[in-house]
Amino acid sequence: MNTDPKNSRTRSGLKANPQQLSPNTNTRTARQLPELDPIRRSENRLLATEQLLRLLHDKAPNLWEIARVVGKWVWIEFREKPAQEITNTLSQFGFSWNKKRHSWQHPCGDTRSIAANYDPRRRYGSRPVTQLQTTNGGQEDE
Repeated sequence: MNTDPKNSRTRSGLKANPQQLSPNTNTRTARQLPELDPIRRSENRLLATEQLLRLLHDKAPNLWEIARVVGKWVWIEFREKPAQEITNTLSQFGFSWNKKRHSWQHPCGDTRSIAANYDPRRRYGSRPVTQLQTTNGGQEDE
């Protein structure tokens, strides 16, 4: 019987990587990312637009600066894939990745189960949050 891990095969019959055979192998970087809190994430998905914008402004001003309001939703787009730390932050704040539209989107309490079959940017427009006027206790002026 061959006990050399380099020649070991998995149940599927494929050769296993020797590093996969070691239970102590840690493929993550030395700095561990914090775990997401699913309850907090669900609560954050229910935040109204102005509440979410305040959260972004206070906790992640770099994300607030690039955020855009599309209808009642908030979208954030990147030219390149952001670091895992940023995507974890977005996810914790209640954003979800939309593969079709290539953006991180937050429903701001509007959690419809059916995706729009149109581009919301064309229907509602897309406004940078840095250009929004807020008065009356944080309520957006129209």
